[in-house]
This record gives sequence, C-alpha cells and structure tokens, in this order.
Amino acid sequence: MTTTPRSPRLLLLSTVILAVAGVALLGAPPGQEPSAPATSSTAHAATDSSAATAAPTASQPSAPPRRPSTASASSTPPVVESALPPHGEGVAGDRAIQGSLEEAWPADLPAADERELLTAGRALLRADATGIGRAKWPTVFPDSVQVVVPAFATARFRIQAAIAVRDGSPDKAVVHLVWAGMDRGGTFTDLRITDWFFTRTIKKGASTWTPQPRT
Repeated sequence: MTTTPRSPRLLLLSTVILAVAGVALLGAPPGQEPSAPATSSTAHAATDSSAATAAPTASQPSAPPRRPSTASASSTPPVVESALPPHGEGVAGDRAIQGSLEEAWPADLPAADERELLTAGRALLRADATGIGRAKWPTVFPDSVQVVVPAFATARFRIQAAIAVRDGSPDKAVVHLVWAGMDRGGTFTDLRITDWFFTRTIKKGASTWTPQPRT
C-alpha cells in the first residue's frame, strides 16, 4: 500500500486553524455566571440607596422637633406678667405703679430722710418739666433767671409714683419718679421715668439732702 506524503503547506494551514479555534474557545464567556457576586453587588447598592435617603442634604431642611406632650407642657410654670398698668390707665393705675416701685426697691432710709427726699424730688421734677420753682435750686437750674419755655403743661402734669432709697452709701440717695405729662406738641405720655440724685451735707450743724446737678 503506497502512502502519499502530506504537503507542508497543508500541515501549516491545519496548525493555524487549530490555534484560532483554541483562542475562540478560551475567549468565549461561560454559559452561566455564579449568583454570589450579583447578590453582594445588589446588597451594596441597596445599602448606599438607604444611606442616601436617610442622610439629609444641605438644601433639604431637617425635620422639625417633636412638639411636647400635654403633660410636659402643663408642668411649665406660667409666665409672670408685669404689674405695671397699660399706658393710658389714668389715676386708677397709679397705685399699681407705686406698689411695683416699692417691691423693686424696698425702703432702706429713716422715715424723716425719706419724706425730705420725696418732697424735694417731686418739686425738682415739677420745676424741670413745667419751669415752676426753678429759682429755688440755682445750682441745679443755672438758667432759672432767664425766661424758660416749659416743656410740659402744668394742667396735664401728674406724678404717678415715687420712692427714695440709698444710692450705695448712707450719705447718698436717689429718688425714682414715674410721671405723666403733655408736651408742647400736644402729645400726652404717661409712665415717664426720672431719677434725681442727692448727697447728705451738713449746714449749721444740721444734715440736709442736696440735689446734684445733671451732667
């Protein structure tokens, strides 16, 4: 039996075909991928989505605080209202103003000194507001010799409350006054506040309270 020898070109072509087929088989994707990596990727994506939903962004305001329950709200002490009467109450509200001053500044002067200071403080306030009696205190009102147009009318002027207390030492005192009046423009205002300061001086062996000029 005679065998025909193969051509070298045929052997080379067969080798190339086998090599191409092997590369194709190695590069082809498998028919079925494992499920574990997909599950892990899905869980990671879900976690990121939940975190993004829970965390507020800079432009998104946070949720308002929860309102307290009725029990906790009722345990809060009520707000203390001011004892001062409203503006325009008139003479009927003066007693409440006096009581508020006495509560804020308890009496700490002898009765005789307190009466002297209150009398002088009221007179000084009236002289300052209406111009009446300024000549009695030339050191306080140096322009009293001149004609002074009063800032407030005497008809509507009223001292609503006044107290006298020490001002840091036994020889110093202050008179707190609350008053009402109508200015030259016709505007009436109450609950005005003025303070006059005094120092104790000795004249001819007797002590007296001297008002201090305003600076």
